[in-house]
Amino acid sequence: MKSTVKSLLVLTLVTLFVVSCGGDYRKRAQGQMGHVVVVMDSASWQSATADAIRNTFGKEIETLPNLEPRYDLKFVDFSTREKLDQLKKMKNIIFAAPIDKKSDVGNFVRAILSDPIKERVRSGQNFAFPLDNKWYRDQWSLILTSTSDSTLARKIENAGTSLVNDLDQVELRRWKEDIYDRGEKYAIEDSLWEHHGWKIRVQHDYQLHIDTTNFVSLRRFLPKNDRWIWGWWKNDVTDISMIDQDWINHMRDSLMEKWVRGTRDSSYVTTEYRRPVKTRTFMMNGYFTYETKGTWRMTNDFMGGPFVNYTIYDEDTNRLFMVEFAQFAPRYDKRRFVRQFEAMGHTFRADSSYNARMEHASE
Repeated sequence: MKSTVKSLLVLTLVTLFVVSCGGDYRKRAQGQMGHVVVVMDSASWQSATADAIRNTFGKEIETLPNLEPRYDLKFVDFSTREKLDQLKKMKNIIFAAPIDKKSDVGNFVRAILSDPIKERVRSGQNFAFPLDNKWYRDQWSLILTSTSDSTLARKIENAGTSLVNDLDQVELRRWKEDIYDRGEKYAIEDSLWEHHGWKIRVQHDYQLHIDTTNFVSLRRFLPKNDRWIWGWWKNDVTDISMIDQDWINHMRDSLMEKWVRGTRDSSYVTTEYRRPVKTRTFMMNGYFTYETKGTWRMTNDFMGGPFVNYTIYDEDTNRLFMVEFAQFAPRYDKRRFVRQFEAMGHTFRADSSYNARMEHASE
């Protein structure tokens, strides 16, 4: 474990950035978000290293209605300089080969790493080297190398979470740029901040649906792609020890039974517990946050889809928030919308002066 942490620290130190004093004016890298090109010798596409990359970056997402890979992987090889130059244009790209492999990819890996770094690889100290914006703007690239195929595969599997999280953060930034490129609903954001003391950045095509003293919902309705966001909050919360996945799901279900209802009188959105529901904790924008992902279903109806929920505690104001994003679009892949939900959720902010403002308003 210590060697993995040390390796990842060095990994960060050797990250290369190409930025001019006035900004990066190079062409933008090509390719789709959610896609990764894996450059390996074709004879190694069924190797232990290739399997480790598939199991790490291409692992299926269990919390979607239908299993989709975390990233779509395309394995490629090259034998000419022209082909290599084309591959260098890709948005997300991994080069993987043992350090002393006599092959085109192996030669490239050795050429791009300095002699001291190669010796650290041979001694087992490091194996992963990100090269952010190495050849093009908005590019994520990664060199994976070690002393043998089996050793490299083991190192990838042991550090899989950290390796994927690095790409996830890059993709999160890209999704934020994509979501708000055509504008956002500043009036809704300002209203949430002024009247309720919190906000997220609201995509341009959402409309305010419900607005009460401690619950709001927004909706982007299209016949084949219905998306909604709801938020709930509670003041004067000084103890959050009761919060776990069961508490979160119980609270979500009770709120949705009241506020997120179907067209029939007896129908409402609830959690689909026959599918995996998973919660993790992390710090988001300085707030202790629970992220819960899974699938929802409509009671007394044949509807369902993915959801992403953020339960957020603001220790400075003793306020507890819950913000959820969900979608119904049976004809569309769900992964890209979940990524959009994550990007919007990560824009959450709470007003640190809210309590003082409310006290002053009541005087």
